[in-house]
Amino acid sequence: MADPRFAADCNVARLARWLRALGYDAEYHHRVGDAQLVGLAQASGRVILTRDRDLTHRRAVASGAVRAVLLRDDRVTEQLRQVVGELGLSSDLALTRCLECNVELERRPAAAVADRVPPHVRATQRRFSECPGCSRVYWPGTHWDGMRARLAAL
Repeated sequence: MADPRFAADCNVARLARWLRALGYDAEYHHRVGDAQLVGLAQASGRVILTRDRDLTHRRAVASGAVRAVLLRDDRVTEQLRQVVGELGLSSDLALTRCLECNVELERRPAAAVADRVPPHVRATQRRFSECPGCSRVYWPGTHWDGMRARLAAL
C-alpha cells in the first residue's frame, strides 16, 4: 500500500503520534464517534486504526469500502510493529511531520528560529524544521536520536 493515510480511533492516540514520527499522515480526533470515524476514513481514503472489534464490524468496514486494522495489543510498540508489518511501511520519511498537528514540517535556517529555541540548542544545532500549522520548532537532538533508535528497532 503506497503512502497510506490513517484515521486513528480514540483508543490508539499514541500510535497516531508514532506513525507521524515515521512520516505518515495520521489523523486523530479524541472525541469522534464510530460513525464519524468511518465517514472520515471513507471520504478521505484513510485506513482506520482501532482496538474496537465492534467498529470493524460496521457495514462500510466489513464490506471493504473502508480499510481497517484491528490492533491486537495494548502496547504502542506492538501496535506500531503490527501496522508496519501488515502495511509494509518504511521509515524513509521519518521525522518529517509534526507530532502534534500532523502537518509536514518545513526546513528553516537557524536564524529564523533562534529566538524560539533554548540557548544550548542554538549553540549546538544547525538543522531546524518548523511546523507551518502550529509553529513548533524541531531539531535533530538527543530526543530524535532516541525516537530513531526505537523506530529502527521495529
